[in-house]
Amino acid sequence: MSNLNSVLIEGNLVKDPQVKTTTKGASVCNFSIASNRYYKQNSVLEEEVGYFDIEAWGKLGDICANQGRKGRGVRVVGRLKQDRWTTEDGKNRNKVFIVAEHVEYRTDYRRGDEFDSDTSSSDRTYGTAQDLHHNQSRLASKELEDIKEVAF
Repeated sequence: MSNLNSVLIEGNLVKDPQVKTTTKGASVCNFSIASNRYYKQNSVLEEEVGYFDIEAWGKLGDICANQGRKGRGVRVVGRLKQDRWTTEDGKNRNKVFIVAEHVEYRTDYRRGDEFDSDTSSSDRTYGTAQDLHHNQSRLASKELEDIKEVAF
């Protein structure tokens, strides 16, 4: 059986993205999103919030840093990565996070945002299941640095 490591998650930015440059000159953008899950328990609608850390590299990271802001809706396609280390006092630690390969921001009509001028109207993605499947199929053939505004 082959291995599969793929994540698709939607949520809202918890705070403004932070971009840094590595010692080798690569840029990396870190941000966190909150994703809500709703379910019924004993006929009462419950809400569960999950917080997820995301890392975007290179041009994609630069665009995320410029386009993202606290509260903005975002859809991320990527992979899980686990970092492991040992603290100075000998305790083993680990952290699992998402490495972004494709990022789409929701257009916020309340704030008057417009679609990015580099995104043609025929290239916009909308949040239906059929469009999402079509968009996922296109991911394999598009460059990872692609980013666009979406209404979902």
